[in-house]
Amino acid sequence: MKNQENQYTIPILIPYIKFPKDCIFHSQDNTETKQIKSLTKQKVKRIIDEHLKNHKEENISKEVVFYGGDFTKLDTKIQKELLEAVYEYIEQKEIDSIVITASPEDINKELLKKLKKYRVKAIELNAQSTNNYILNRAGIKHTFEDIKKASKLIKCNGLKLGYQMLIGLPESTRLDELNTAKELIKFKPKTIKIFPVLVLNNTNLQKEYEEGIYEPINMNQAVETCKELVYLFNRKKIRVIKIGLQDTDFIIKSNSGENKVIVGPYDEAFGQLVLDSIWYDSIVDKIKTFNVKVKEVEIKVNPLDEISVLGYKNENAIKLKNVYEVDIKVKTDENIKPGKSEIEILKTFTDFREEEKLSK
Repeated sequence: MKNQENQYTIPILIPYIKFPKDCIFHSQDNTETKQIKSLTKQKVKRIIDEHLKNHKEENISKEVVFYGGDFTKLDTKIQKELLEAVYEYIEQKEIDSIVITASPEDINKELLKKLKKYRVKAIELNAQSTNNYILNRAGIKHTFEDIKKASKLIKCNGLKLGYQMLIGLPESTRLDELNTAKELIKFKPKTIKIFPVLVLNNTNLQKEYEEGIYEPINMNQAVETCKELVYLFNRKKIRVIKIGLQDTDFIIKSNSGENKVIVGPYDEAFGQLVLDSIWYDSIVDKIKTFNVKVKEVEIKVNPLDEISVLGYKNENAIKLKNVYEVDIKVKTDENIKPGKSEIEILKTFTDFREEEKLSK
């Protein structure tokens, strides 16, 4: 999948996350342990071959991204095998680089030296929160000091830094999450991923939920918080490359199709919902700058933004009609940059009332 201009990403899922027994995400289910054994050098090569066969464009940088479980929590023998599998393509100049996920406590000079040898160019650190109380409450073993130390080491060794943060952890508030974002921004990461906490089957968090100890945030709270975080990161020109989980083997059991989510703000289109909400705010702010009460507007956007302007299931258009009595028409123009728009008034309420009189 393309994640930015002139770059193509080949995602490879690590279906295994090793959590301590007192961590809220710890699961008694050993499915992931079994699945990791199937992630062999041969499987990695099959995935890469399939992507390269379908995407033969020239002048496009191609990177392999190991996502899902922490790459650095894998057995060192498995790490080496997976890196060697990708490096064969790098030597043949079919792949340009590798991106991995890591836990801050695992980062050291020796590890970074090994990763650079295999052309790893970026590391996404798990920085669930920068509040040590919240990290400890969730049973996460690293601290903010570990995050800071790892961030500095990664950047000093010439690798690109990214983060994965969570919202909705036990006892975490919206203010805590905004503070986490502000702390992470100080290290000038290149990318960020934001995930709402979900209660998954057979985890310690499920037990807390059933005992009434933990209450997950609702969908509206999750969308609004993520939207504020996106605003923060965008102002500092930090790319938000993912918001919310999708259907992976962490969410849907591949053998049965059973949904592992018990409760929480989960929607396949969660990231789209956040983007739609940002566009809705932008449209409303623009309409409010007009000195007349608007009845109908035409919004010109890049074709890539058409769906987001109208909203998932047309929700933005419906909400604008219900709340502000404004009808919108969307036109696409490839000359307009993605994320930008031009809004023109088609009708005001004065025009509308005059038309009503003429029709009588």
